[in-house]
Order: sequence, then structure tokens, then C-alpha cells
Amino acid sequence: MTRPVWKGAISFGLLNIPVNLINAEKSNDLKFNLVDSKDKNRIRYVRVNEETGEEVPWNEIVKAFEFSDNNYIMLTDEDFKMADLKATKTIDIETFINGADLSLMYIEKPYYIEPSKGGEKAYVLLRDALKKTEKIAISRVVIRTREYLAAIYPDNELLILNLIRFNQEIKPIDDLKIPENIKIKPKEMQLAVKLIEDMTEEWVPENYEDEYRKSLMELIEEKAKGVEVIEEDEEEIDQSNVIDILDLLKQSVDANDSKKSDKKEKSSKSKSSEKSKKSAS
Repeated sequence: MTRPVWKGAISFGLLNIPVNLINAEKSNDLKFNLVDSKDKNRIRYVRVNEETGEEVPWNEIVKAFEFSDNNYIMLTDEDFKMADLKATKTIDIETFINGADLSLMYIEKPYYIEPSKGGEKAYVLLRDALKKTEKIAISRVVIRTREYLAAIYPDNELLILNLIRFNQEIKPIDDLKIPENIKIKPKEMQLAVKLIEDMTEEWVPENYEDEYRKSLMELIEEKAKGVEVIEEDEEEIDQSNVIDILDLLKQSVDANDSKKSDKKEKSSKSKSSEKSKKSAS
């Protein structure tokens, strides 16, 4: 388990639950370096003083707020802590909402909540109470130098804290062109619902991977071997004809039925093969 990014307590009424926050995200990005195309030497960024042009080391760089033209107030880590000493060490639960009421567009960044020594019983109490009531706790937390709104909810035996966006961080939809007065035929709706139901399955996160990253790594490996990578021609999409939604839905349902049939057949063959091996042994 990685080191906690935050240590403090959840404030639940008069109850304080000592906890640690541990980043639940793991970066899977491919890291690229910038190089000079002529000689492949690395390009590096430097931090320079805009007046002297001299490079400034990290330990001499501080955060500052410009309160008027070219007038700066320099702030240290201690200054940020002093702004609200209590808030930097507590996750204050303000209210509880129904789980279904939190729109997914507000979800931002997940953290694991780990109980600290002495907080185990209160941790389990909050976790199980949230499970029983099917509620989400809405709270505030200061991480580093910024206050966040956060949702706390149970995930199996664990409590999760997910940072959520403030309402003012969501762009208004006034300028979007939302379709109006579109008539859907009953048969179209029937087929669309059937397709959704047929394609519905249990959510298993392990079944999904970053296909683009995988494809890019394969391309990099081919280039490393000296293999010439030929770009495939993109298939042009003809939008000149009127789309027959009903026909496309029928084709989609048929294709999905065929796909499910193939899966069942493969599964059946696999089970038969295993039985044969067991019988032979």
C-alpha cells in the first residue's frame, strides 16, 4: 500500500474517526520525452528568473499571490495550514444524500479511506450505517492547499472518498443544442430496449483495458525492431443517405444474438473438453 497523502479524522456528528487517505488512482500513461529531431538529444525545461534569465533551483521557489500589479505576498506551507488549521485535519460530514441523487458528472478523483489506530470500530460503524441506509455522506476536506467537496460511500469492506466538483465548476448547458420534438416509433423503442437488455451484463472492471495504450505500445515495439508501420486507410462514413434506425437496430439485435450464441458454444466446447480430460485421467 502506498503512503497516505493525507492524515486526519472524519467528523461524524460528535464522533471523530481517525483515518488516512490513500490515492486510489494508478497512472497508466505512457511517458514520452521531447527530443531534438535532428540529433535526438533531450529537450529540457528550466525555471528561469524573467529579469536575470538565470535558472532558479526548486528550493528557492515559493508560491506568491499578486494582490496588485507586481506586488506579491509570498506564502509558505505553514501559511496555508494556518488559514484553517482544523479544516486541514478533518473531513467534515455536512449532510447525507440518497446514492442515486449524485450525478456521475460530479465525480472527480477517488481515495481509499483507511482507519488509523483507535478508529476501527467507528470506521466500521459509519461504513455499515451507510450500507444500511443506502446513503452517501457529503463532506468537505482540505488537501494540500485547496478545499474540496467530497462524497464518502462504502465499497464492500472499504470506505471510499471521492472528490466531487462544486456546481460552479460544471459548465451550463444553455448553449448546447438538445434535440426537441423528436418522435420515436414504438418499434424503435422496443428494439432499443431489447438491445440494451441483451447487452447488459455484470460489471467486471478487470475485463476492460486501455486498448489505445496497448495498440500504441505494439506500434512502438514494431518500430524498435525496425519494422515499417503502414498506416491503414480510414473508412469514410457516408452521411448522405437517411439513416434507417429501425433497420440498424434489427441488425444490431441479430448481431448481438449471434455473438451470444458463439460465446455459449465456445463455453460448451470448453466444458466438454475439460470433462474429456478428467475422464481420460
